[in-house]
Amino acid sequence: MKFKTLLKGVVALLALLGGLVLVLAVNTLRQGSRQIDVPPLPPIAVDEKGAAESLSMAIRAKTVSSFDDASLNVDQFEALHAHLQARYPKLHAALKREMVGGLSLLYTWQGSDPSAKPILLMAHQDVVPIAPGTEGDWLEKPFAGTIKDGIVWGRGSWDDKANLIAQMEAVEMLAASGFQPRRTIYLAFGADEEVGGTRGAKAIAALMVDRGIKVDFVIDEGLLITEGVLPGLKPPAAIVGIAEKGFLSVRVTVPATPGHSSMPPPPGTGAIAMMSAALTRLDQQRMPAGIQGVAREMFQTVAPEMSGFSRVALSNLWLFGPVVQKQLEAGGSTNAMLRTTTALTIVNAGNKENVLPGRAEAVVNFRLLPGDTQESVLEHMKHTIGDDRFELTVLPAGTARSTVAPIDSASYKLIERTVRELFPGTIVAPGLMIGGTDSQHFAKVSDHIYKFSPVRAKPEDLSRFHGTNERMSMANLAELIRFYHRLLSQGAA
Repeated sequence: MKFKTLLKGVVALLALLGGLVLVLAVNTLRQGSRQIDVPPLPPIAVDEKGAAESLSMAIRAKTVSSFDDASLNVDQFEALHAHLQARYPKLHAALKREMVGGLSLLYTWQGSDPSAKPILLMAHQDVVPIAPGTEGDWLEKPFAGTIKDGIVWGRGSWDDKANLIAQMEAVEMLAASGFQPRRTIYLAFGADEEVGGTRGAKAIAALMVDRGIKVDFVIDEGLLITEGVLPGLKPPAAIVGIAEKGFLSVRVTVPATPGHSSMPPPPGTGAIAMMSAALTRLDQQRMPAGIQGVAREMFQTVAPEMSGFSRVALSNLWLFGPVVQKQLEAGGSTNAMLRTTTALTIVNAGNKENVLPGRAEAVVNFRLLPGDTQESVLEHMKHTIGDDRFELTVLPAGTARSTVAPIDSASYKLIERTVRELFPGTIVAPGLMIGGTDSQHFAKVSDHIYKFSPVRAKPEDLSRFHGTNERMSMANLAELIRFYHRLLSQGAA
C-alpha cells in the first residue's frame, strides 16, 4: 500500500515536472523575433582615409572642459572649429553656423518644407582629461591622434569626436551630392558635455525653445553595438537608449562634540563613527531593484535571439525572474539598469590627528531610474540612516530622470531599420542610458530623444571609455558615416 502511494506521488511529481517543462517550452517558442526583416544595403563609398585624418586632427585639439573655468583651453576649441571649417566647405556653404554659449556650435540646414518637423543630431566637442599618473600606460600618446594599423588613437576618438566627425562627413557628402532636405536638419555640438552641458547644450536647447522649435527626434551619443557583452546572445546587439537616468547628489552631515583625542567618546558616538555607520547602511541597503520598465523591454526583445538557458530564462521571467535578477545585480552595468544606484563619493571629517572633529560630512550620488524621484530617494535615505541628527542637503546641478521615448514611433523605426540595413544580422533593442548626455537638456524640444551611436564595442573595449587607450577603428568610423548618411537621406527626404 505504501509502495503504491509512493508510486502515485512519483508519477504525480513527474507529471508536474513534465507539465512545467511543456509550459516553459511553449513560452520560449511563442516569443518570436521582434526584429524587422530588411534587405542589407551595399556600403556606399566614403573617404575612409580622409575621415580618419580629420578625426586625428580633432583629437589633437586638446578640448578638455572645465566646470568652473569657461575659458579653459579656448584656443584648443578654436583650433577644432578652424579644422571643421577647412575640412567641410560644402557643409559650411549650405548650413547656417551659430556660436552659442561661447564655444558651442549650432548648425541649421534649412529644409524645403517648413511644415515638416526637423531632425536634430548631437555630439560634443569636449573630452575628459587623462587621469594623472596613467599617461605612460597609453600605447600611443593620448593627444597625438596617431593613426596606426587601421586605428585612430587618442582621447576623444570614441567619446565623442568620432560621432562629431562622422556627422560632419555625412552632411558634407550629402551637400556635395546636391541633396536638399525636406525637413530642416540641426547639428548641435556642445563644448562642455563632460561637465554637465550647462553652458553649451542647455543654452542651445533654450535658444531652440525661445524660437519655438520642436523637432521630430533627437539622436545623441549613448548606447552602442555590443559584441559578446550579453551572455547567451551571439549576434551583435545595437542597444538604442530610449531613456536616461537622473542625477542626484546629496550632502550628508552630522554634528558631534569636539574634543581631545586622548579622551574619546563612547563607541559609535563620534562624528566619524556615526558617519561611517550611516554610510555603511546606505551602501548595504540599496534602493529596490527589479526587471521592469526599459530593462524588461530590452530583455524581452533580445530573448528570442538568444540560445540555451538564457533564452529559456528570459522568456519565462515569471519563474526565473529572481535568478536572473540576482545575476544581473552582480554586474556593475547590469545592476545599474535595474535600480536607482547609490555611490559613496566624498567623505570629509577632522583636520588634526589629536582633535575629535565636531562635524563629519559626506556626499552620496544617486542615478535615478525612471519612476524614482528626488523625494523618494530622500525618504529612502532618512529611513535607512534612521537618525534625526543627520542633515540631508540636495546639491545643485542634479537632473531629473528623463521621460521614456516610444519605440513604436516612426523615428525609432527609422533608427532600427537603418541599423538593420547597414549592420546585417545585428539585433536592435531598446535600452536604458545609465550615464548622462547633453540630450538630457532637450526634453522641451522633442518627446523622441534617442541615445545611440553605432560604435562597436566588445567587453575588453568598455574600460577604454574615459579610460586608457581610447581608440576608434577606421572601419568603424566609416560605418558611423554611413549610418548618419543613411539616417539623414531617409529621415530628412
